[in-house]
Amino acid sequence: MTNQIITTDVAIIGAGTAGLAAYRAAIANGKRALLIEGGPYGTTCARVGCMPSKLLIAAAEAAHEARHTAAFGVHIDGEIRIDGREVMDRVKRERDRFVGFVVKSVDGIPAEHKLAGFARFVDNTTLQVGFDGGEQTLVQATRVVIASGSSPAIPEPFKVFGDRLVVNDDVFNWDTLPHSVAVFGPGVIGLELGQALSRLGVKVRLFGVRGGVGPLTDPQVRDYAKSVFQSEFAFNPDAQIEHMGRNGDKAVITFRVANGESVTETFDYVLAATGRTPNVRGLGLENTGLALDERGVPLFNADTTQCGTSPIFIAGDANNFLPLLHEAADEGKTAGTNAATWPQVNPGLRRATIAVVFSDPQIAMVGKRFADLIPGSFVTGEVSFEDQGRSRVMLRNKGLMHVYADRQTGRLLGAEWIGPRAENIAHLLAWAVQQQLTIAQMLDMPFYHPVVEEGLRTALRDVAAKLTTN
Repeated sequence: MTNQIITTDVAIIGAGTAGLAAYRAAIANGKRALLIEGGPYGTTCARVGCMPSKLLIAAAEAAHEARHTAAFGVHIDGEIRIDGREVMDRVKRERDRFVGFVVKSVDGIPAEHKLAGFARFVDNTTLQVGFDGGEQTLVQATRVVIASGSSPAIPEPFKVFGDRLVVNDDVFNWDTLPHSVAVFGPGVIGLELGQALSRLGVKVRLFGVRGGVGPLTDPQVRDYAKSVFQSEFAFNPDAQIEHMGRNGDKAVITFRVANGESVTETFDYVLAATGRTPNVRGLGLENTGLALDERGVPLFNADTTQCGTSPIFIAGDANNFLPLLHEAADEGKTAGTNAATWPQVNPGLRRATIAVVFSDPQIAMVGKRFADLIPGSFVTGEVSFEDQGRSRVMLRNKGLMHVYADRQTGRLLGAEWIGPRAENIAHLLAWAVQQQLTIAQMLDMPFYHPVVEEGLRTALRDVAAKLTTN
C-alpha cells in the first residue's frame, strides 16, 4: 500500500561510498537528490571490508613479528599468547569507530533527502520504496543512480555446511577466534583473511581452483607467490575436492593433495571467499527495458556510467567494473554529476588502476596487467627482493616484481609483483602510469639509499637495457 509520493530530480539507490558521492555531486550541481537505503548506514569498506580486515591483519602482523625476533638477536622469553577475545574486541571496537564516522556524515544530510526502504523500479524513473509487509512510498524522479553495492557470492554446494559456513561479514562479528577454518577462494579476501587467521594461531587451509593466487595474472610472479604462501600455511591453489559435508558442529572436507592421496579434515568453519555479486536482483530492472548482461547487471558506459541512453546510471560495486573504494567514489561522482546534467553526459575521471593485497609479502598491480598486454608489444623488467639491500636488512626479503614497458615508446604500461612495502611502491608506479612517463624519465627521478624502492630502480634498469637491445 502506497502512503505517500515523493518527487525529486535524482533518486539514488544505496548510501554506500558510490551513493554518497553521487548524492554530493548531484547536490553540488544544483539538483534535488534523494538517498534510498534499505540497510544500516555505513559503507562496505568500513563495516565488513577494507577497515576491519586491516585491523585483523594488524593483529596478525604483531603476532608474526613477535615470533620472528630471534634472527635479529632479540629473544623473547616465554610463550607468545594470543587472546582471541581481545583480538576480536579491538577489531569490532575500531570497526565501529570507522563506521561511526560514516554514519555521522550521513546524519548531517537533511532528513528530507533520505528515505529508508528497499527500492524497486516501476519504470525508468519511478521507484517503489519500502520494506516487505510495510507501507510503500512512490518516488518519482527524472534520473536514477543505482549504487546498491554487492554481497558475498555463495556457491550452492557450500550450503551443505549450514551454520558452519561464513562469509567475511561474519568473521568480523566473531567474539573470539576459532580453532580451525577452511577458506575457499585465494582472491584478495581469502588470501588476506586466511593468512591473518593462520598467524593468529588458527588452523587454516586455503583452497583454490586453476592455480590462482590473489589477482595476479603474470605466471612467474603468480608461481613465486604460491611458493611463498605455501611455505607458511596449508594452501591448495588447484584443489581437487572429493566431498563436502557436516558432522555435528564440524565441517568435513575430503580432498586430494599433491601426491594424489585422499585426505579428510574437519574444521570449525568454512569461509566462502568466492567473490561478490552485484546487488541488482530484486530491483525490478525488468521494468526499465534496459539491456542486461548474464548477471542481470545493466549494460553501461564505463566512462559515463550511463545505462544505454536512459536517465539511469550505475556506479560502485553494483556494476562490478572496478570494485574498489576509490573507484566507487570516482564512479559515484561521475554518476551523480551526469545524472544532474542529463541528457548531457560526459566521461568522468578514470585514474590509473591500482590494486593492493595486504598479505605478507604484499601483492600489487598497477596499470595494465600482464593478461591485458599484447605479446611482442612490450618488454618486462624484473627484480628479486631476496637480495635487495633494505629488504634484507629488515628480513623482509621475499618478493618478485615485473614491470612492463611499451617496446616502441618506452612508456611504462604497468606492473605486477609481490614484495615488501608494495602498497607504497604501487602509488609511485600508478602516478607514473597516469603521467605516461617513460622508463628513462622514471630513472631520472631521485632514489634514496637504502630504501626498498631501489628494487624498483633495478627493475626499471632491466627494462631500459632490454629496450636498447630490441
